[in-house]
Amino acid sequence: MKSVNVLLIFRKEIMYKPIIYRIAKDFDIVFNVLEAKIFPKQEGRIILGLTGSDMQLDETLNYFKTEGVEVQILADMIKRDEQKCVHCGACTAVCRVDALYINRETMEVIFDAEKCVACGLCRLACPVNAMSGTAIDREI
Repeated sequence: MKSVNVLLIFRKEIMYKPIIYRIAKDFDIVFNVLEAKIFPKQEGRIILGLTGSDMQLDETLNYFKTEGVEVQILADMIKRDEQKCVHCGACTAVCRVDALYINRETMEVIFDAEKCVACGLCRLACPVNAMSGTAIDREI
């Protein structure tokens, strides 16, 4: 089983279609709603954590796209510059999904991009600007 966090952007024309319901029913995928911003008669944004086999994930993401949902894989949005990082741990204090944490044996900050939801808080907290990329709350 593999997990991936995705940002789904629903245009107002498809906001009320039962798209999310169908992924559990038709694709047998496990999902967790990590964040949702839905405004009546406007665009909606939902961050989902999806868990399934590679084939299930591919089929689910393709289904979203065929239904007109814009899909963005969040693991690709925030990056860490290993040369700049001084492992101070400032980013770990603001990471709400534990994508950044301290390895207690080595005292190094670990970045697990697969858990990242691209909120951008780590970029703001990093004193040496080791974190970069697009934050969904600010740039998308």
